[in-house]
Amino acid sequence: MRLYRYFLLAFLSLSILAGCGSGPVSDNTDPEVAAASALASRVLPAKADRFVFETLPSAEKDYFTLRQEGGKIVIGGNNAGAMAVGLNYYLKYYCHREVGWFVWDTIRMPRRLPKVETPVRIEARVPHRFFFNYCTYGYTMPWWNWAQWEHVIDWMALNGVNLPLAITGQESVWYKIWTQMGLSPEEVRAYFTGPAHLPWHRMQNIDRWGGPLPESWLEGQEALQKRIVARERELSMRPVLPAFAGHVPRELKRIRPDAPITQLEAWSGYQDEYACSFLDPMSELYTEIQQKFLALETELYGTDHIYGIDIFNELMPPSWEPKYLGRVSRQVYESLEKADPEATWLQMGWLFYNERKYWLNDRVEAYLTSFPTERQLMLDYYCERQEVWQRTEKFYGVPYIWCYLGNFGGNTMLVGDLKTIEERLENTFVNGGDNFCGIGCTLEGFDCNPYIYTYVLEKAWDMPQHRSLAEWREHLAIRRAGCIDAPRQEAGKLLIDSIYTAPSRPGQCPLINIRPTFGKYRTYYANPRIAYENATLFEVWRLLLTSGGRGPAFDFDLANIARQAMSNLFLTEFRAYEEAYSERDRERMAAQRERLLGLISDVDGMVGCCPYFLTGIWIADARSWGADAAEADYFEQNARNLLTTWSDKDMLLNDYASRTWNGLTKTFYGERWRMFFDAVDAALDAGGEFDEEAFARYHTAVTDFEKIWWEERVGAFPTVPTGPVRLLASKLYDKYSPLLETNK
Repeated sequence: MRLYRYFLLAFLSLSILAGCGSGPVSDNTDPEVAAASALASRVLPAKADRFVFETLPSAEKDYFTLRQEGGKIVIGGNNAGAMAVGLNYYLKYYCHREVGWFVWDTIRMPRRLPKVETPVRIEARVPHRFFFNYCTYGYTMPWWNWAQWEHVIDWMALNGVNLPLAITGQESVWYKIWTQMGLSPEEVRAYFTGPAHLPWHRMQNIDRWGGPLPESWLEGQEALQKRIVARERELSMRPVLPAFAGHVPRELKRIRPDAPITQLEAWSGYQDEYACSFLDPMSELYTEIQQKFLALETELYGTDHIYGIDIFNELMPPSWEPKYLGRVSRQVYESLEKADPEATWLQMGWLFYNERKYWLNDRVEAYLTSFPTERQLMLDYYCERQEVWQRTEKFYGVPYIWCYLGNFGGNTMLVGDLKTIEERLENTFVNGGDNFCGIGCTLEGFDCNPYIYTYVLEKAWDMPQHRSLAEWREHLAIRRAGCIDAPRQEAGKLLIDSIYTAPSRPGQCPLINIRPTFGKYRTYYANPRIAYENATLFEVWRLLLTSGGRGPAFDFDLANIARQAMSNLFLTEFRAYEEAYSERDRERMAAQRERLLGLISDVDGMVGCCPYFLTGIWIADARSWGADAAEADYFEQNARNLLTTWSDKDMLLNDYASRTWNGLTKTFYGERWRMFFDAVDAALDAGGEFDEEAFARYHTAVTDFEKIWWEERVGAFPTVPTGPVRLLASKLYDKYSPLLETNK
């Protein structure tokens, strides 16, 4: 008995001592705290126990606090999302670490966590923080599994997003609706496009291309969406779900012969067989379908009463009369209100930019003011190019979200004008009106400039580091290098001041990625121009090599800069080839040919060092959704198609989604260039002139090859980086930097 009492007292003493040392403990019975604690465990598994979360009283604005209690970092917030922002603030500005948006973006924490010497309290500047674009679900996320989604939801929470577009799994709902209304399962599955093209099906641009959609896909996406929206809600987000926008299968006319269904004009060069059918919103059937869809969607995925509907995105309305536009928008809203009396309608403002010559102010006003402004949210979609609020009297009182688009097609070009972003956002805070209510990112695809999106989202919070772009840049350089490093700081200054000086435009890509030709580029989306001197980018490359930086973020930056600098160099080296051709200097042409093909091979090798740039991952993710080998092949074809021809041979969107990725660069773009050089040589060998028009647009061998590459699944590509980045980047810098002097 004495021995038992001795051990009991010893155990209690140790427990008390341990408790004194550990400080406060999170109350995981509170769902907000539980969600924030779980996020910390996922992102920082080895250090999560050093953070304590607490729910603070509600306030007019979201806010978070930081303080130190013993060995613990105490993070408070009025909800789980605010706590997540507080955690990210500590990681960025105390630990100098950054969580990336891809599942492989791991971070290595400091051995000793920095102390919070002075308590911190930071408020949100706007209530809404939006993220995603319909296109992101095609150019980046069509093949994602739950692990990938789980990580990006954590990333969104860390960066303050509380209004994510959530459109996964809607085809499962539509499949049930259309079959219940009398269409056959085969008709409905054939109406859908292939998975990577579904965003444009959802936006009423195309039907049928790449279909029919397998049943296994419908089931898998439904299960995935349930997990996505559940986790988003845990982290204080309001998922923006889709609602009915009038898009119907053409076969519905057989079931409802009196329904006012019209076939829209074919979109973006597609044939009429792929055109969409549109049900007049002023019909009773429109309201009936809206109610059916929202009832079933709510049953499956719940609702936060905010819905995305875009009835005229890149489409021409039947009439431009303001009265007609007002009647249509009011009818759409009333159908939504009947299905959900608490509904808010969210719309993309892209149409007011893209079709701006048609959307005159009297038409915009009629369209937006025909129903209560407080039941609307407008995304000012492409503010780095044009702020629509500036020319529409601030959207006539409709609440709007200032958005940075920043990327088209998932293109991998260094673009983004941070100074303009800062100036325009701060001006909007001052002059944007009381209905300016949010900041968002509407990127078409995740790209090679992730820190610009984190910058935009941080502007939604009153962070002291954002009161000066120079100060923010210095913090960024420390995070990306993993240490305080003078060369990395200088590289960061050059990047922000001299490289990131222009907004993204459709079709931006290096010349390597454009179908080869002399003179004018024949691909519709082809823009290899850069707004900076490539010598400056080479200097950034040199500085990174002299830096003591380390870690995944630094490796990404080094590979990213190196592949862009070499890709830019390809353009100037091709000009030398053109000059040699004009002089019929065959020896110089041969030398330049080898140099250009060598550049392509070296760019391909450089991007093979990082998971961000691996075609193999894109293809493996696509194949993972196949229920059998045939389905896996089908998904791979669809994945390859989007990156290359986009649809059939020689269509308008050919190369729109080009990327400087390992495998794609060498086996697709590189093969096209080899064919081009062979054709030029053959023409000169025959004593004639090279017919560039025939090659660029009508050369059967090239267009056939482009289709063969995706249809026959040419090449197998690694899913694991080759590395190490620094070793190869150093070797390639030594190889190509001397050419800068040659090209002057």
